Parts: sequence; C-alpha cells; structure tokens
Amino acid sequence: MATANMKDVKRRIKSVESTMQITKAMQLVAASKLRRAKDKAVAVQPFFETLFKTMCDISCDRAFKSVYTKKKFLNSTLLIVVAGDRGLAGGFNSNVLKMAKAKADDVLSSGGQLRVMAVGKKAVEFFEKRDYDLVWKYPQIAESIDTVIDIVEDIIAGFRNGDYDKVELVYTTFVSALTQEPCSLQILPVEDLDKLGGRKHPSTIYDPSPEEVFDGMIPQYIGGMLYSAIVDSYASEQAARRTAMESATDNAGEMIDNLSLLYNRARQAQITQELTEISSATIGR
Repeated sequence: MATANMKDVKRRIKSVESTMQITKAMQLVAASKLRRAKDKAVAVQPFFETLFKTMCDISCDRAFKSVYTKKKFLNSTLLIVVAGDRGLAGGFNSNVLKMAKAKADDVLSSGGQLRVMAVGKKAVEFFEKRDYDLVWKYPQIAESIDTVIDIVEDIIAGFRNGDYDKVELVYTTFVSALTQEPCSLQILPVEDLDKLGGRKHPSTIYDPSPEEVFDGMIPQYIGGMLYSAIVDSYASEQAARRTAMESATDNAGEMIDNLSLLYNRARQAQITQELTEISSATIGR
C-alpha cells in the first residue's frame, strides 16, 4: 500500500515539474514581449503628441468648425473593444470585457443603438456568444498592426455617413508591471481640444484652410489613438501573463516541496517498516 502511494506521489511530482517548466517558459516569453511592446509605445509618443498639439492649436480659433467636433443626437454608438488573443493572463481579459459589457448595456438600456468592433480574439469570442451587433472583427492583430489605417477608414466612413454619432474605445492601459487598468476613451466626436491646447500662433498659416487641415489630420489622430491603445493593451496583456505565470511557477515550486516532503515521509515509513520486520524475524529465530 505504501509502495503504491509512493509511486503516485512520484508521478505527481514529475507532472508538476513538467507544468512548472511550461509556466517558467511562458513567463520568460511574456517578459520579452513586454519589453518590445513598451518600446513600441514609447516610439509612437513624440509623433502623436505633436499631432495632438497641432490639432489643439487649430481648434483654438473661435470660427473653427469641423464635422468631427460636431455633436449629433442620433444616440448611436460604436464601441471599440480591445482585448487579448490568448488566455492565461490572470484577470486581464475578464476585467476589460466586463467594463465593455457594462458600457454596451448602458447604451442599450438608454434606448440607444449599439455597434461593436472587437479587436483581439478574446473580444471577438466574447461578443459572438452574446446578443450584440458585432459589425467588425479583428482577431490576432496586436503583434502585426499594419491594418490600423484600414480600420480607421472604416470608423471614419461610418461616422461621416451617420451610422453612429459617437465612437468610444475600451482597452487596458499599462500602469506598471504589476498593475493594468481597464479604461474607456471617447475618440469621436473630438471634444475639449480648445481647453487642452495653448494659444494659437498667429504666424501659423494653414493651407487651404484650418478646417481642411484638421479634417486631414483626423485619420492620423484616430489611427494614433487606436495604435497606442492596441500597443498599450498588448503590453498590459504580457505584463499580466508574466505575473500570472510567475505566480504559477512559485505555486508549482511550493507544491513540489510539499509532495517531496510527503514522498520522503512515506519512504522513511517504508524503511522503518522493513527494518521492524527484519528485527522481528531475527528475534523470532
């Protein structure tokens, strides 16, 4: 009986060791991907900040008007949800999808119309299983996001055609290696640029007009926001996965220690029993 128990414990130790090797490898891969994602996020910031500042300067003009800053009252929303492509990342996907569902339910409960754009395999799977109008699906584009411009063109075309009067983005922002927070951001119509910008430079001349320059910058602006959100979300996913796999590796190591202690105790008990049997046989003679 003790021998059979020892075999089970030894088999369990080997199984946990195999799992520990996998979680350790996934932790290292996630850490490597996290560094690359952070580099991408940092690289895009100077361009986006300059673009945003220019748009703020243009909007400071009181006579400025644009279709992208005009509020409509159709009560129709496009919700862009950015989630991960894989699991095993702790509560990363569930947290952002929970926020997205709450936003979607708020729109529908107020009598509005809702369309959903899902970015990431987990977001696609989540909204496919539920009764939402999923109009665009973009799984597995986080590592190669060259299609962002095509996505932006679809977003802008729908907004200009009046398919929706508001575009809201839900994604996870990278706070630190241990903290990632889901957040939401309205990207259309563009609001409060005049409050965020500084004074208009009188020496700046926009040709053919400030409005046309502003409208021409909108695709790059929205593309930059979407690109930053996807990269930020991807970095958050890798950070969450690294933390989850580190915790799993530590738990596996603790489990191996406990199983090894159990195995050693069973082995010692077996040795003690064999010695007792030998002693009894010797005394019996």
